This record gives sequence, structure tokens and C-alpha cells, in this order.
Amino acid sequence: MKQFLAILRFGAPYLRRYRARISLGIVLGIIYGVSNGAALWGARMVFERLSGAVPATPAAAQQEAAIATTGDSGATFSELSSNWRSRTAAVEQAVRSALDDWLPLAGRKPGWREVVGVLTLLPLLMALRGFTGYFSNYFLSWVSERTVSDLRIDIMSRLANLSLEYFSRFRSGDLITRVNTDALTLQVAIGSRMADLVKEPVTILSILGLLILLDPKLTFFVLIFLPICVIPIGRLGKKARAAGRGMATASSQQAGLMVEFLAGIRVVKAFGLEATQLERFQKLARELVSQGMRAMRARELVNPIIELVSALALSTLVLYIAFQGIQFTDLLTFLGGTAILYTPIKRLSQVHVSFVQASVAAERIGQILAEQPTVVDPSSPKTLTAFRREIVFDGVTFAYNDRTVLNDFSLVIPCGQKLGVAGESGAGKSTLVNLLFRFYDPQSGRITIDGVDLRDQLGRDLRRLLALVSQDIVIFDLTVAENIACGRPGVSRAEVEAAARAAFAHDFISALPKGYDTSVGERGVTLSGGQRQRLSIARAFVRNSPILILDEATASLDSQSEREVQSAIERLEENRTVLCVAHRLSTLMGMDRVITLSAGRIVESGPPQELLRQDGPFASMARLQGILPS
Repeated sequence: MKQFLAILRFGAPYLRRYRARISLGIVLGIIYGVSNGAALWGARMVFERLSGAVPATPAAAQQEAAIATTGDSGATFSELSSNWRSRTAAVEQAVRSALDDWLPLAGRKPGWREVVGVLTLLPLLMALRGFTGYFSNYFLSWVSERTVSDLRIDIMSRLANLSLEYFSRFRSGDLITRVNTDALTLQVAIGSRMADLVKEPVTILSILGLLILLDPKLTFFVLIFLPICVIPIGRLGKKARAAGRGMATASSQQAGLMVEFLAGIRVVKAFGLEATQLERFQKLARELVSQGMRAMRARELVNPIIELVSALALSTLVLYIAFQGIQFTDLLTFLGGTAILYTPIKRLSQVHVSFVQASVAAERIGQILAEQPTVVDPSSPKTLTAFRREIVFDGVTFAYNDRTVLNDFSLVIPCGQKLGVAGESGAGKSTLVNLLFRFYDPQSGRITIDGVDLRDQLGRDLRRLLALVSQDIVIFDLTVAENIACGRPGVSRAEVEAAARAAFAHDFISALPKGYDTSVGERGVTLSGGQRQRLSIARAFVRNSPILILDEATASLDSQSEREVQSAIERLEENRTVLCVAHRLSTLMGMDRVITLSAGRIVESGPPQELLRQDGPFASMARLQGILPS
């Protein structure tokens, strides 16, 4: 029950949207449960009539009815019980009287009414049971499908709004597992298991109600065996929860390894790491199998336990009935009802295990939904529609966890200036880009554009002023035209083609099988490195932002591709403010000014040719790269 309530609280915001269908599914589930008892009662009544054992209204029932009409406010529990049974017996007698002409009776020749009645009563009861069960499952499954779809959309929305800091803490495989596997576990619990949670308890109550009418003492005798089922179910549920956590961890690690393997397949093959990666995958696969078998044992061990208990109950019941000399029809009904009674109990045990595992999934998904971005938009933003004066880094200090990258850093970039940033790895070059895009906020100091602090602007407004061409070329599994249009959604086809021409990409695009409508595959695998980079430059042309950020834009290209891409970049830089981060200093020689970073501080600044003459850190790096003679 604890796990069920936890999942209900977690899913309540989503389930409320579909309250009408949930209500319908629950009502139909209740009717299904009642119809189980009704079908058993109908079969019993037919067998009674055929055996000639049709009961008349018993004298006891008449006496009980008399007690019921006295209105004695001091009636004992026994009298109240008798009152209830007499009223139920009266209803049953009324139904029997109404059906008397429509059902066959021992010693009476069947007529057309009896034929119609027999061919109608039991089929109708079973049809009621079958179709209400089907539609109950249908409506609750309909709700579960849409609930989990809404949940996945909310997870994706939350992930899209979280800051980059969050993604540095979690593996991609873990996030994928939470979106897919954990959501699927919840879907099973909310759908089919919730349908069972509605139908099976009502089935148990309806069967018990019928059995109590037949023999309350005998029914109580059967119920003695129920606690024997409950105790192991609780213990197995704890094991299933532990196994669920283990499966989630192993599945996340395996999914992460798959992402890593597929993303780095060239490196894997180049270094002959296939066997190593396979061994890692096999280790995780074995762990997943181990945890899966633990969950299976906890889930499936319930069945033989309940079946053993039900067999013991039936065996004991047969002995008791044999000594009591109960009528054959009552015996048949009681044995059948007892056998049927343990089927919904078995299903409810599966519901328990399923909800225990789903509670782990809900907890893991809830962790994502509870995350808050560390970089948030202001409640009263200032709007900056154009860039006219300068970008200022004013006393900025920034650290990743405990590692300080920029320390009291100050820099002014006038509008229209092309600024190059050089420095050794880890000096803080890419951090400047991350801060300017406001992927992170500095721990102290501020960054302004035309005097407006980045923290006072909406993120989307800030980024409209910026265009990025980076070493990490991101090409989506879309057409060429759609990839270019990502730079500015809603752009026309003519603007897409103009951007491609400006990026010197039109010729190779036209040679593709479907031109601009050619799908480039995942990560643009059908294109060369230079072609992918020129598409990213075309994307920046379409964006037409006044500030251009180049983050190692040509670092991963060969010499021929670099020359082709550099021409496109030079055209893109025209009439824009440029911040060019590069380890390859040859790309910085055309900048108006270059700054050299070391340990998060500017150690020299000036035109590139002047820095070469000063023979400082920039010149030393240039010698290492062969730009200056040793």
C-alpha cells in the first residue's frame, strides 16, 4: 500500500487530466469484480434447479426478516448479520422468482422459454464479465499510455531547461534509462496493474459475499489461510525493490556504455578496443541478468506459494465438507468459489511486486523532475535587441567544483573587434565561451553586453545575439536544409540556400542525391568533416547574429578542409564582433587583437604580429607550432 500511495502521489498531476476515463475504468472494473460472483451464483442456481434442490424461502429467513422489521436499536451483531442475510435472501428469492419460467427445472419438460433462458443467462453473465474486464483494461491502459507520454515529455522539458552543470554530473545512459525503462515500468504499474488493483479486490469481495451466504462458518474457515499468503508476499516485495534498484543501476551503466561505444566507434576500431569494450558490456550484462533473476524469483515465487496455500485450503475444506454432509450444489459452488478466490489473490500479489518495482522507477524519475537549473532567467528581464558598444568581463571569477578556472578576470571587447584567445589547455579559453552564452554564471563579478548584465536578460534573448561555430560539430539526423534552418527556426528556403552559398557549401549540397532534401544520418555520418563544418557555418550565417563565437572551429580538420572552411569563416566574420578561441595559432593571425591566458588570467594582449615580436608566451607557442623559426 505504501508503494501504491507513493506512485499515486507521483502520478496524480498527470492522472487528473484523464479523470473521466479513469473513473470509467474503475467503475467497469468494479462491475467486472461483481460479475464474477454473479456468474458463480448463476451457475449454482442452474445446477440447483437441474438437481431438484431448489430452496424455498426458509423459515429462518422469515424469522430473520421479522427481526429486521422490529427496528430494535439494541440489536446485537449476530442479529444485524442475520438482518443483512435475510435481506439478501429476499433479493435472491425475488430474482429466482423472476427467472423461474425461463430456466429448466428437474421434473419439468423444457419449453422455448427455458431454452432461451439457458442460452442467455450464463452467456450474458460471462459476456458482462468479459467485456467489462476488457473495457476496464482498455480505459486504464489508455490513461497509462498518455500519462507516461506526458511524463516523458515533462522529463525532456526539464532536461532541456537544466543548466550544463547538471549534465556534467550524470551519464547519458542513466538519463536514457530513466526516460525509457523507468517510464515503461511505471506504465505497466499504472496500466494493467492498476486495472487488477481495481478488479481483483472487488472479485474477492463478491466471491466472499456469495460464500458467506452459503455458509459463514465455512467461509471464515477458508479465510484463515489468507495470512499465510500475505507474509511471504511482503518479504518478496522487499527483495523485488532491492532487485529493482540493482537492475536500474546496471541498465543505466549498460546504456551509458552503448552510447560511449557508438559515439567512439572509430576510436574503438582504430585502437583495437573491440574486445575490451565487449568485456565491459558482458560484465554489465551479467550483472543485469543477475538482478533480473532476483526480481524474477521475487515475482514468480509468489505463484507456487499461493497455489500451495490454496491447495491446502481446498484439501482441508474437502475434509470438512465431507464430515458436514453439505449438499452437492453447495459443495460444488463452495469449492469452485474457493478455487476462484485465490486467482485474484495471486494477481494482487503480482500487483504488489510490480508497484514495488515501479516505486523505484518513480523515485528515479522524480529526481530529474525535482532538479532546478542553476542558471535561471530573471523575473523582470531587461531586453537587449541589438549589440552596439562593447562586451565586458568585469572581475569575473569562475570555478568548476573546487577548480578555479578564471580568477578576477577582466576584459573589454569593443563592438566590431575580432578578438583571438590563445593559451594552453585548461587556461580558461572555452570557459569564456560558456560564460558568454550563460551556460554557467560566474561565482563573482559580472559580464555585460552594452552595460546590461547577462543575468538580467532572458537566455533566449541573449543567445539571439550570438552565433557559435565550434570544434564539436553537431549535425542532427535531419535533411541538409533542416540542419541549416536550425540556426533560425522559420527561415525561408531561399535564405537557407543563400547561407549555404555564403558558407561555400552549395556545390557539395547540390551534388547530394536529393540536394538540400538529403538526410545526412545520425551525427551527419554521410558527410566529411569539412562538409559538416561548412553546414554549421551556414547555420551561423542563417542566424545572422552580431556576435560570432569560434571555438576551435578548425581544430579537427585536415589542411585541405581547413583552407576550405577558413574561407567560409572569413566571410562569416565580416561586419561582426568575433571571439575566436583557438589552440592552432595560425587561425588567430587575422585577428585585430589576441589575448593569451594562463591560469585564468590575461598574461599578454595585443595585435598578433606585435605579440610575436614581444617574444612572450604567444611567441613561444608559435615556435612550437612552426609559425616562428626556433
